[in-house]
Amino acid sequence: MSEVLFNIGPFDVNIWNILVLVLIFYLAFKGKKEAGKLIDKYLAKAEINIKGKKLARLKLISQSVYFLAFYICIISLRVNNPTVGFEDLLNYPIIKIATFKFSFYHILVILTVLFSARISVFFTRLYIVKKLRENPSHDEGNEYIYTQLAKYVIYVFAFLFCFRALNVPLTNLFIGSTAVLVGIGLGLQDAFRDLIAGFILLLEGNIKVGDVVKISSTSQEEDLVVRIKKINIRTTQIQTWEGNVLVIPNTILTRDKVENWSHGSKLTRFIINVTVAYGSNTELVKDLLKEAANGHPKVKKTHQVIVRLADFGDNGLHMELIFWADQHWDVKTYKSEIRFEIDRLFRKHNIRIPFPQRTLHMPSQD
Repeated sequence: MSEVLFNIGPFDVNIWNILVLVLIFYLAFKGKKEAGKLIDKYLAKAEINIKGKKLARLKLISQSVYFLAFYICIISLRVNNPTVGFEDLLNYPIIKIATFKFSFYHILVILTVLFSARISVFFTRLYIVKKLRENPSHDEGNEYIYTQLAKYVIYVFAFLFCFRALNVPLTNLFIGSTAVLVGIGLGLQDAFRDLIAGFILLLEGNIKVGDVVKISSTSQEEDLVVRIKKINIRTTQIQTWEGNVLVIPNTILTRDKVENWSHGSKLTRFIINVTVAYGSNTELVKDLLKEAANGHPKVKKTHQVIVRLADFGDNGLHMELIFWADQHWDVKTYKSEIRFEIDRLFRKHNIRIPFPQRTLHMPSQD
């Protein structure tokens, strides 16, 4: 059972070491999973206002399980390798090409840097959110923009530090990455456009998480009114009125015409188109349309409801009912409710809504 099967760096490994290593990582996996459940259970408790430092400590405990497992593995390997020190393991070259050497030390540095970056992102997000919420006029969209930008900046510096730890000159890295980007750029033009569009959206802040926007595109017959749920570097998650969550490329939000209903004043003008038969009493129609709109609780009474005769159509008079509301997301429901009221009032007063008609003149057989 003590026969050497293979080597891990400078360590001789036998069957007992393998069993111990498997057991350690299994316990680490289960331990992290259980720690995550405890944290989720803690967060789900009634109205717990999680403070940043406390939650960060919990996250740190959950993520530190693997570091503890790694250290225990080294101790277990030293049981039958007493002459091998920890420094011997760190300096042992895993990959060696010319002057380049990749050792366990580099693995440890990379894991530590990425772990530290993740914790830094968490603390930074908490700090940004706390500072922004101290302002009475804070915007949740700004919270998301600033936290996302901070996250990307931290990870960029973390990766640069990792390359520096590997003794890779940053000038060579930039030159090499530029050549690679140029080489694959022709095949990934759309992806690069989406990436640039994502940075534009995050930096400019014209469209934020939670905004209700109307997207007008020549490629679709009907305008799309959606709520912005999440802005990533390449894609954006949007929610339709029906509750469906869609993922669209960021270039759609920078290329197509986008009307942000959440910018500036929340009060927005909406139009309901109604057609009545020729010969109808237009003054009565006008009064009934105003009554239907003014009777709805969500229509703003501070702004006058307007009725216009938009056009003389083939089958009747095209009227426009114009009203103001600030509930952008539910306005489709409000429009439906107003249309039901219009139909009820028209039936009550014998106002006829025409339907398309076509008269055929048959030639005489004489």
